[in-house]
Amino acid sequence: MKTFNEKLANWIHATPAKEAGINNIQIPGQPELLVWQTRYKAPTRYEQDFVEYLIHAFSTGITELDALVESLNLQGFRCESGELWTLENFSHEMQRLGY
Repeated sequence: MKTFNEKLANWIHATPAKEAGINNIQIPGQPELLVWQTRYKAPTRYEQDFVEYLIHAFSTGITELDALVESLNLQGFRCESGELWTLENFSHEMQRLGY
């Protein structure tokens, strides 16, 4: 079973076609149902770890962004670049990972 939708990679920054039937994500009448419809690539180890640290932070009752950033730093999880988390780079990372 595929873990991401390979057809979505072609749609990143794509310009929609004006003609019907061109550049479809799926062939009309023949959709291939995937478990992960919105992923264009498999998640990296960093992304998987990020989720685990976020789950841990949320499970402690954190609901505010500044407390979440502080929790990631206290847990020892760093940005992909190795820097400590800030409100700014956390927001940027969430936008980047939101595909």
